[in-house]
Amino acid sequence: ILLVVAAIVATIIANSALNSHYHDLLSTQILFKLGDFYIDKDVHHWINDGLMAIFFLLVTLEIKREMLVGQLSSRSKISLPIIAAIGGIVVPALIYSSLNWGNETNMKGWAIPTATDIAFALGVIILLGNRIPGILKLTLVAIAIIDDLAAIVIIAFFYTDELSLIPIIIASISVVFLLILNRRNVPNLYPYIIIGFILWVFVLKSGIHATLAGVILALFIPYKVTTKNEKDALTEHTPLHNLEHKLHSWVAFMILPIFALANAGVSFEGLSFELISDPLTLGIALGLFFGKQIGVMGFTFIGSILKLCSLPDNINWKQYYGLSLMTGIGFTMSLFIGGLSFTDESLQAVVRLGVISGSILSGVAGYAVLRLVSNPNNESEN
Repeated sequence: ILLVVAAIVATIIANSALNSHYHDLLSTQILFKLGDFYIDKDVHHWINDGLMAIFFLLVTLEIKREMLVGQLSSRSKISLPIIAAIGGIVVPALIYSSLNWGNETNMKGWAIPTATDIAFALGVIILLGNRIPGILKLTLVAIAIIDDLAAIVIIAFFYTDELSLIPIIIASISVVFLLILNRRNVPNLYPYIIIGFILWVFVLKSGIHATLAGVILALFIPYKVTTKNEKDALTEHTPLHNLEHKLHSWVAFMILPIFALANAGVSFEGLSFELISDPLTLGIALGLFFGKQIGVMGFTFIGSILKLCSLPDNINWKQYYGLSLMTGIGFTMSLFIGGLSFTDESLQAVVRLGVISGSILSGVAGYAVLRLVSNPNNESEN
């Protein structure tokens, strides 16, 4: 609800007399300086490079937990979401590229329609309540988590600026310290957070996108640590679960709404058929709406024929099609990649139009299909 409200508020502001103030606020420079060392970014970049690093920290913690004890903890459990996520990346990218081929500038945004917004997609599917089986929600989360992991890799390889050697060296030393903490089974989260912050600062200065610092930090947070007290009694600690629990509310109720508020403002001034039919807009919107459903559904179906994966119990193909539509809700993740792809504000407006239209179409269609093919008693027909 907060995400939707934030997106609506951003759009209203962008189409009101407050539009100039909105952009002035986002472009306000904030400088942190310590001697000759400084970080000078505008508010928009502090949100996208700083707050989103915390979002990726939480996402990676979820991925790690799922791989250790959850939906992704065995080959049989992980095969379906991996195959589905691959399809949900390849086909949207192909649709986008086919519409923008030959335009060197537009081609930088090929990854925009490959993303899935976990929070939005899960939020829409939860509106259906008990009409759908719980395993369908878990499957959607698993696909979206692997999708986000792929997005992190894409950012690392395709959206990294010119590299700076000394910050990379210092960031690497920070990683070594995180490894030492992990190997020594340190249960206290504060040393990890302090070193993680240092890591974030120097990853930001290195030219590599700063959100990757959150990913790296999460990889070294121990899932479970057992310690002895003075009386040799064993105490079990769960640092990963504790950090995930502490971050969840901050990410859900503050970070994602702020990100949506800063990135979802689409001005409709001068909106024309030419803009709606722009290859960039169509590539994103059609990639999200058609590419995601075709990729997820098609790759899963082929995988099932080849005995590489199978639908979980209590899910039928009609319900799975509704789920595949839901993966087209790109919203915050697609907007995030769009911000990395283009610096031209005029192109950003087109990106937002494509992302929002494709995401709304996917969400509405997915909700409608799942409501039609499911029943309140959770009974599945194969």
